[in-house]
Amino acid sequence: MIQYQTASTCAVTGSTVTLPCSFTPKKSFHNGMKEVPLKIIRARWCKNHPICQGTTPSLYDSDSADNEPRYRYLGDLEGKCTLQIRGVAVQDNATFRFRMEANHSEGHFTNSAGVVITVFDLVKMRINISSSNREFSSGQRVSLQCTTSSCTFNHLEVTWLKDGYALSENGSTLQLSPLTAKDSGNYTCALRSNGGTRSEAFSLQVEAAEEAPDLPLIAGVVFGVLLLITTLILVIFIVKRKRTAPEGPNTVGGETEMKNADNIYNSILMPHQEEAGSQRQQTSQEAEDTSYASIKFKHNNWNRKAVQEPDQTIYSLVATRG
Repeated sequence: MIQYQTASTCAVTGSTVTLPCSFTPKKSFHNGMKEVPLKIIRARWCKNHPICQGTTPSLYDSDSADNEPRYRYLGDLEGKCTLQIRGVAVQDNATFRFRMEANHSEGHFTNSAGVVITVFDLVKMRINISSSNREFSSGQRVSLQCTTSSCTFNHLEVTWLKDGYALSENGSTLQLSPLTAKDSGNYTCALRSNGGTRSEAFSLQVEAAEEAPDLPLIAGVVFGVLLLITTLILVIFIVKRKRTAPEGPNTVGGETEMKNADNIYNSILMPHQEEAGSQRQQTSQEAEDTSYASIKFKHNNWNRKAVQEPDQTIYSLVATRG
């Protein structure tokens, strides 16, 4: 069984077109009581032939080493049969069919439906939009399709431009999702092989959506402010407490206060304590007076002796002379 992804497609002269194709080969057949396995050994593409067999000219033949370079087989002998046509020409306006051949005729098969290619010469491309809405907001999705007024191209290689600068996309459809304000601009498209097919500019304007508040950022800012306020209050409290609290005795102010406290304590002594102190002072004074009198008395006796001795000496001298 052979499947073509599309029944028809359009192409512009000089462009490249791809015909996606797949097949499921027959695995075996019964020859009497015996089951004979089958294996695909040949793949062919033909133009405008209903069966593509025998001596029918082939655009591509896996058994041939002289295939036309414009026709490139992108398949294999296992299940893929895609054909790519480069440099489409007017003669490619035709129906293309694929045929697989096995090691026994029981495995040969051609899908006669084929793929119809319609070729246009020097057409202007245009851009179709997937939405009828012309106003877009951030977060929406939109598809731009590069095509012509004649038909829709499939697997067409085009060049997309935004504000005159080429984009990396090269397919016939440009997907923009999700939209942002940066997607606003003028878009054009053209066949990659023919810049003369460039379309008219399509203006796309995207309104920037209101940005939702960044909750983690707000929470972080609030936490930082609260932490700063708490720290400031704590610092003020500590400073204020240090200023109002009494200082220890090791400080100068503390020493003064201790002296003042001693003076106050002395001023409130009991009367009998004051009398006892007076008596102690009087006794001490008397003792000092006694010691001083003793010393004075001894001193006077010594003076009298000194006075008497000269008198005796004089008296003895007078007596001797007489």
